[in-house]
Amino acid sequence: MSEQRSSTADTTETPPDPKAVRRAAWAGLIGTTLEQYDFVIYGTASALIFSKLFFPNISPVAGILASFSAYAVGFAARPLGGLIFSRFGDRLGRKWVLVATLLLMGGSTLAIGLLPTYSQVGLLAPILLVACRFFQGMGAGAEQAGGATLLTETAGRGKRGALASLVMTGAALGTALGAVAWILAQSLPEDALMSWGWRLVFGSSLLVTIAALIIRRKLNESPVFQELKEQVGETKAPVAETFRKGRKPLLLAFFLNVGSNAQSYTYQVFMASYLVSAVGVDKAFVPKVLLLGAICGGIAAFGFGALSDVVGRRSVYSTIMGALVLLPVPTFIALNTGSPVAITVAIVLGFILACHGSVGVQMSYFPELFGNRYRYAGVALGREFSSVVGGGVAPLICAGLMAAFGGSWVPVAIYMMVMMAISFIASLLAPETKDRDLNVAHDAI
Repeated sequence: MSEQRSSTADTTETPPDPKAVRRAAWAGLIGTTLEQYDFVIYGTASALIFSKLFFPNISPVAGILASFSAYAVGFAARPLGGLIFSRFGDRLGRKWVLVATLLLMGGSTLAIGLLPTYSQVGLLAPILLVACRFFQGMGAGAEQAGGATLLTETAGRGKRGALASLVMTGAALGTALGAVAWILAQSLPEDALMSWGWRLVFGSSLLVTIAALIIRRKLNESPVFQELKEQVGETKAPVAETFRKGRKPLLLAFFLNVGSNAQSYTYQVFMASYLVSAVGVDKAFVPKVLLLGAICGGIAAFGFGALSDVVGRRSVYSTIMGALVLLPVPTFIALNTGSPVAITVAIVLGFILACHGSVGVQMSYFPELFGNRYRYAGVALGREFSSVVGGGVAPLICAGLMAAFGGSWVPVAIYMMVMMAISFIASLLAPETKDRDLNVAHDAI
């Protein structure tokens, strides 16, 4: 990347409208709150109860593997959602897509809460579960990319990192709300939880969906997209243009995200199952730890995003990636002590760095990598294809490694470190993008 291109003087950006910035901030925060809430309540259910409700006629280990396989389907659908919705995001605008993905995610999550179980309809139950999970993943495939792109393009220079990181603060809030929902559900008697309590958890997503829809209907389109449309009209084929002209930043975004995404969902999903099945902690303890981790992670997302406005995206991101390469071994040592304090510290550190802190920087870093003609498509495809290879299969791979190696955590830690090393190396090769002109057509590399 040429320094001259990355620091091109901006003569086209107009000062941001404070009212539009506030609306965009709320829209991004609430929308990703719903997305993460949906994923957390599903992931927790996969670890704790879905093996009994939807896969009851197999061994407990196989049941957990089957639950995590259904969980992975949602990630497999995310690139498809990114392909479909990002095409419209770069052609029709960011706002339209954010409303559509919101309805698809919320409706799919509500449908899960209405599903019959295996004892009621047999094999049809897991089939319907996988179908709902697929559509849930399709909506999520364009959600974070849309929020990140909209917020980055709406904010003024010097504030993009902080404002765009609110997308991940919203994700942390969704994790926290999901943990609270499961804490309340687990206070019910066991038979009530397994019969109707889990349904209320999924039905509660309707409230978040309605709140997000009200906010997004009043959302302004991003000024960068408005200016692009005035200058060149509608972009005809942004996805094809991304693969044709934006391959370098697309591959870079893929590798920057694949390792951190794998670690993120290992902490959020697999660790819950590991603590219950291998360490032997009380099931009721897990959502409480996730709640604290989410709160700390949300604060970290904003803090790291704001820090990247000061010292740069690359330096902050590469530091986090380097720390995450080293984190798995001490994490498992802490978990296996069985100490509530040690477990809490380990999980919270994972949330701060992998789940929310690193992605908080991504929310401005990735949009700045791409030119204005296919920015939405580039961010969506780079993040979502890597999410399949990273977070989508991470809980399944971790559970499989545990089963294959007699319950040893060492292969899981090695897997986490290898995946993380990929993103660390990519971060060292990445350009600095802080404060680059978002109205230009060329990429940052």
